[in-house]
Amino acid sequence: MVEPTEGSRGERTWRRITTWDAPPGFNMGLDEALLESDESPPTLRLYTWNPATLSLGYFQRFADVPGTERAQVVVRRITGGGAIHHANELTFSLTTGLDDPLYRGPIAASYRRVHGAIVRALGRLGIEAGLRGETALASDREGTGMCFHASTALDLVWNERKGVGSAQRRRNGRVLHHGSIKLGTTPLEGDIATVGERATPAQVCEMADALENELAETLGLVFEAGVPTAAERVLAHELGTRFLDPAFLRRR
Repeated sequence: MVEPTEGSRGERTWRRITTWDAPPGFNMGLDEALLESDESPPTLRLYTWNPATLSLGYFQRFADVPGTERAQVVVRRITGGGAIHHANELTFSLTTGLDDPLYRGPIAASYRRVHGAIVRALGRLGIEAGLRGETALASDREGTGMCFHASTALDLVWNERKGVGSAQRRRNGRVLHHGSIKLGTTPLEGDIATVGERATPAQVCEMADALENELAETLGLVFEAGVPTAAERVLAHELGTRFLDPAFLRRR
């Protein structure tokens, strides 16, 4: 089990935004808008996708992911890593300044802090998760380009399979950390670790509540419900249009 990092606690207020069943362009656009805007407060986002969407990592090409032709919608993230099929999952993002205690020190330390809270949230639902470490996983597969088929020592796993994928983007003194917690699998991901056989609205809300509570308790955060500002919405829609542009998707 992952233990909380010493000194990671503090009384800091963050905004919490929930956007259920949001369009894929808006989902990616809002994450980037929160990263780009110096006016945006530290924010936890909890969200899902409609329709189900395949997101490619920033450096992936279409040819790297054979499953692109089977996806209803394809976008590109501004973070690296492998492709994720955003269905049957809770997606989250954390956006703040690099001076926040959550992100001080080495990048790996910030992953351990966030993943420590996720481990405890999963524990509330009866899932015994932990860092992969040096153990090979049954879900690792070559040639698919999928995030959940490639693992690192800092990935969260249970049942010898990867069940959480996350990545960061740091820019102009700010950081975006977003990720996917699998509640059920998809045809593109197959035999991976999941919280249940299939995600239901109740299960998504239960996972979201558990994650929020553990982020608050483990990291010493206080969350206040909020919504994107008018400026953030405008920027999200402007940025989001290019995530669906074939030229943008194929540029790398």
